[in-house]
This record gives sequence, structure tokens and C-alpha cells, in this order.
Amino acid sequence: MRTFSTSDLSRKSGDIIASALQGPTAISQRGKPRLVVLSVEQYEALKQSQTDRRLAGATAEMPSDLAEDVSHAIDAFLSSDERP
Repeated sequence: MRTFSTSDLSRKSGDIIASALQGPTAISQRGKPRLVVLSVEQYEALKQSQTDRRLAGATAEMPSDLAEDVSHAIDAFLSSDERP
């Protein structure tokens, strides 16, 4: 990833834009990466790849010992005073 400093933002904005159109471009401040500049297409592709990957299943389809462990964990959570 190509990196520019925050002071480059005003002096080299054209170079930063050209770099970001080719791939993610970092902007650093005091030597530490602070921002990433992306093209709209790269941003949209990133959003698409971040889809919700959680799965749902029925305890009836689980092995009985696992279903029992899940049931106990849920019961413990529901009876806990420390729930959010």
C-alpha cells in the first residue's frame, strides 16, 4: 500500500487520488497510519465482502450433548444479572 503523509494532502492531492484509484492508499500522521483512501469501486467491493456471516441452526439438528450445552448457556445468560 502506498503511503502519503498528512502534509502531502494539500501538496500532492493529485498523486494521492491517482494512487487511490489504483489501490488502497494510506495517509500517515507523525509516522503512523491514520487513514485509508479508496476508490468508490474498492469501497463497494469491501462492503460486499463484509456480509453477515452468522449462521442459524436448530438445536434439534445438533448432537444432543452440544444442544444441551447450548441450552445451559442460554439459561445461564438469561438468569444473569450482568446482561447488557
